Amino acid sequence: MTSPYRELKERAFRANLEIPKRGLAIYTFGNVSAFDAERGVMAIKPSGVPYDELEVDHLVVLDLEGTVVEGKLRPSSDTPTHLVLYRNWKGIGGIVHTHSTYATGWAQARAPIPIYGTTHADHLAEDVPCTEVMSDRAVENDYEIETGNQILECFKGRDPLKVPMVLVAGHAPFTWGTTPDKAVYNAAVLEELAKMAFVTKSIDPNAERLPQSLINKHFERKHGQRAYYGQK
Repeated sequence: MTSPYRELKERAFRANLEIPKRGLAIYTFGNVSAFDAERGVMAIKPSGVPYDELEVDHLVVLDLEGTVVEGKLRPSSDTPTHLVLYRNWKGIGGIVHTHSTYATGWAQARAPIPIYGTTHADHLAEDVPCTEVMSDRAVENDYEIETGNQILECFKGRDPLKVPMVLVAGHAPFTWGTTPDKAVYNAAVLEELAKMAFVTKSIDPNAERLPQSLINKHFERKHGQRAYYGQK
């Protein structure tokens, strides 16, 4: 009997395979989930399964309360974080968590990634945000749920559809998008922005932020109402 969640699991499966392909994680690091808003379920990578052993049927489907509706394996340990974001943010259809080297380096430094150049501005019009460090009380509570709460706190006053990425202080990055493929794309972009910013700061520790006029121009030409980048 064909699973009613087969297509959702296949989308999550394909997106998960992009993680090692794009050099965003090694071994079992990282995970991708795909969300079906109409049915209120997500498919996510199982915990601890290497990417080269992953199969579509390994993907675990859960509802928004975290109840497994299909799958025999234990879902990713980051599942509660994904669920917090899906419950609170409309419009996202995929979430990615990696430990990509440069983005994780900035997260471990507990520092947002400055917007030094137009490559960064092509994708978002502000620094890549970084959460606060988790308190001891939160760590002792439900750690993965508190990670989601950290991200929500960081995004008060921010539109997650315009800023589809965050650094969790001391931990690693999360990204998201309207689809799981777009979320992986944003994870790859984030790693490149982190790498470029690291190189810039290494060359000039006092490098200045890109002027606001250039930030606005590059962001708006790709994402604004009169965007003209790419093909119609």
